[in-house]
This record gives sequence, structure tokens and C-alpha cells, in this order.
Amino acid sequence: MPNTEYLKIPRERVGAVIGKQGITKEEIENATKTSIEIDSETGSVSISPREDAEDPLAVWKARYIVKAVGRGFNPEIALKLTDDEVLLEIINLPDYVGKSKKAILRQKGRIIGKDGRTRDIITDMTGVDISIYGKTVAIIGDMEHIHLAKEAVEMILDGSRHKSVYAFLEKKSREMKIREFHKMAKDENKLL
Repeated sequence: MPNTEYLKIPRERVGAVIGKQGITKEEIENATKTSIEIDSETGSVSISPREDAEDPLAVWKARYIVKAVGRGFNPEIALKLTDDEVLLEIINLPDYVGKSKKAILRQKGRIIGKDGRTRDIITDMTGVDISIYGKTVAIIGDMEHIHLAKEAVEMILDGSRHKSVYAFLEKKSREMKIREFHKMAKDENKLL
């Protein structure tokens, strides 16, 4: 079928994509006007546009929503990807730390932090959603915020101290708020 997208998700996440009595799968299909077929044995997924799909990116969006749920996000957060401004970024940990399970586990622990503190700080300061699952760190948000969160995660992966990462986020967060304030003020002046 033309415009059909195929992907594979971890088998243990198939249930999360389908949801109770198929409700999550149905929500994704309705939000994107696509048809989704899932093989629960292999984790293989195919996504096709429905006849009533008007958005040329419908299949692409559904693919990223399914991929996000496959990477550990709850479906509610993944559905934010129907917005054209919201993106999914996946950081593959072996690309940074090699294939050693011990190194991946250690880095995941550093990114999460004690009682989830580091992940929460990155999330709060950048306004993104983060899921650390398997060998990946997945981030959902707008481009500027994703870039900032990814930079913070990469700093941790490169061995930066948490204190340095927090200071970096604090500074960038302030700069971003100032830019957003100036943009808002500029837009308000246009209205006057």
C-alpha cells in the first residue's frame, strides 16, 4: 500500500500501544486518521493513511507517536506529537558509551539522578518530556527545548558534573525566557 510506514517496537511495549481493549491504538488512529496494524508476537507495526486523512503528515505523525510509546512514553504524552511544533528526539546511548551494559546502566543512572532528580530538573528547566528506556533517552518537545535538553543529556554522557549541567540549564533557561518575553512584547506591539 502506498504511503504505508513500517516500524518495530519492543514486544513488551505492544500492550501500551494497543491499550486496554484497544483504546490507545484507537485514539492514535482517530487523532491521525490512520489505520494501525500491530503484530504482538514480533512488535512489527504498519501504519496506513485512512481515506479521510487530510494531513499529508498523518502517517508520519502516527509513526512517531507509536515510536514514542515504544520508547517508554505514556500515550497521553506521545499524542502531543500530533502538533506540528512538537517533535521526538531519540538519543541512542551506545553511540556515546559503547555497547557495554554496565556503561549504559551507569549513564542511565546519571541521567535519571538520585530519586529521578536530574531527569526532573532537565524536564522542568526545558519544558520537555523525557523517557529513559532500554538503550535510549527519548525527548518530546519543541525544537528549541529539545535541543537544550539534548545538550544537557550529552553533557552528562560526556562526564560533566551534575552541578555544571544544572548551572548550564539555569543560564539557558533564563536566556530562553528573555527571548520569549521579547517575542511576546514584539507581537503585542504589532497588535497595537
